[in-house]
Amino acid sequence: MQLLPTIQSPADLKKLPLEKLPQLAQEIRQAIIEQVSRSGGHLAPNLGVVELTIALHYVFDFSHDRLLFDVGHQCYPHKLLTGRQALLSGLRTSQGMAGFPAPSESPYDLFAVGHAGTAISTAVGMARGDALKGEAFDPQTNPDGRRVVALVGDASIVNGVAMEGLNNAGTLQRQFLVVLNDNGMSIAKP
Repeated sequence: MQLLPTIQSPADLKKLPLEKLPQLAQEIRQAIIEQVSRSGGHLAPNLGVVELTIALHYVFDFSHDRLLFDVGHQCYPHKLLTGRQALLSGLRTSQGMAGFPAPSESPYDLFAVGHAGTAISTAVGMARGDALKGEAFDPQTNPDGRRVVALVGDASIVNGVAMEGLNNAGTLQRQFLVVLNDNGMSIAKP
């Protein structure tokens, strides 16, 4: 039985037993490969974050918590797990799924991203805003508060805006997660 068609939201994903997640990852990869071969798009970055995206959606509740992508090049698995499978066949067309996070498509896409390096600073701003509104996660005082996760690639982390964001994150005085996807595939090699 195929699993991907049964996933219309992250809540459906969380119903799967852990031993089924590798099968789901393979189905997501196959769907992306088939569509990108027809329409074009970002193949390698999306294939490289399938398990990571499944894990993030399995652990966090991004209908409440916040997930920010540093660049949209790796958001296809996220889109497939957040109810947009029907849009995949129109990837990168006006009637289909956008090639980048698109708030007009889903409340799971918090902002449109284009350039690398912005997720950490944006996440710091969202975390600070949550704290000011009393909505920030704190294990002792607000265990139901919002968590903020920034998914950043190895090419993006060296961006000056990312460095400024990390510097400012140190002043948050709250939990804040930056996931570094260091796959060694950045365009510029050391």
